[in-house]
Amino acid sequence: MNSHTTDVCVAGGGPAGLCLALCLARAGHQVTVLEQSPRFDRTFRGESMSPDGVWLLDQLGVLDTIVERGALKIERLEIAEGGKVVMHSEFSEWDYAQRYPMEIPQPTLLSVLAESSAEHSGFDLRTGAKVTELIDEDGTVAGVRYRGADGEPHEVRAALVVGSDGRYSKIRDLSGLEFEKTMLDRDVVWLRVPRPEGWERGIYRIRLSGSRHGLFIPTYPDDIRVGFNIPKGGLKELRAGGIEALHARMDEIAPELTPTLRQHVTSWSGTTVLDIFTVLTPRWSRPGLVLIGDAAHTLTPILGQGVNHALIDGHTLAGLLDPALDATGARRAELVQTAVLRFQAERESRIRISRQLQLRQERAFTFEHTLAVAARSTLYRVLGSSRFLQKKMLATAYFQLQPELAT
Repeated sequence: MNSHTTDVCVAGGGPAGLCLALCLARAGHQVTVLEQSPRFDRTFRGESMSPDGVWLLDQLGVLDTIVERGALKIERLEIAEGGKVVMHSEFSEWDYAQRYPMEIPQPTLLSVLAESSAEHSGFDLRTGAKVTELIDEDGTVAGVRYRGADGEPHEVRAALVVGSDGRYSKIRDLSGLEFEKTMLDRDVVWLRVPRPEGWERGIYRIRLSGSRHGLFIPTYPDDIRVGFNIPKGGLKELRAGGIEALHARMDEIAPELTPTLRQHVTSWSGTTVLDIFTVLTPRWSRPGLVLIGDAAHTLTPILGQGVNHALIDGHTLAGLLDPALDATGARRAELVQTAVLRFQAERESRIRISRQLQLRQERAFTFEHTLAVAARSTLYRVLGSSRFLQKKMLATAYFQLQPELAT
């Protein structure tokens, strides 16, 4: 079996893993990233970047390259109930260095992070690498074994294994760490269509109609990514009605999309379904291993929090690990373990705030009773008329990281 030794082995080349790898490689450490997919051609995956995420990409020195390759600035959030706008928020009014969300195709984000990491000699990206087991030595994780793109078994030994392999994390399953998976009441059907005539670019649109809702997200270069809710496990019933059932569902919440939808979505092959659940992992680490991003704390799609917390996780963990990895022997192992425990302590409260906000919105979006729907509309109208209340709600999702500018 081919064996390789590194400082940190990162299982999963998504936003969390590559952000961590870039920061550590820049600091002079050896990092091996194992990514199961052979390419970064991911669709319907984490394209929404909050202002904090944009700010962090700028701090990492990669934002200009990303924008050059194609990204879309978002200027407004708009919520409509029964065809009438009940709330809107203008991001130009926020007092932060980076105040606008961006839509960044994930292949662009991952490619730029990987290329920037590759400028440093300590970075080693291995694609087509499927982790099969953890190397456990007397209760401490000492590395991983994986099957490479060549079909042969390999192993990587490291001072720390980082599980950054997403919401269906293999590393989490192998780790023995306890976790609680909570299925929510809905799934989301995603599809993509060209931006319809008359729709301005750069607006997040949420459409509500009773217990049904749709998310309409501008997507680079000039498309709309559409997500609409169905009951948990309800895809089979919806598909039984043919593609016309999908068209009819969309007619209820966005009738102006009718011509575009029927022209461009002619079969179910043009859709994908996201199974909505959250994961709580009480302890994110054990000796020699830590989970980050969705592997540690799976969130829902509301307000696009997953990719942003993934980037912040990677950046935060790198800063804590940097001095620990400079040590040697038993002292190094001790300092690495202290670093990963501090990492959870620093990040856990922020994740909890985002999760609570998301779950409140999830419940509100599925109201069916007339009085509950009316109360929801009233709440959004109140929010729409008060910049203070908007700030209180949205700042917890979009501005946890940046310092507010003096006014």
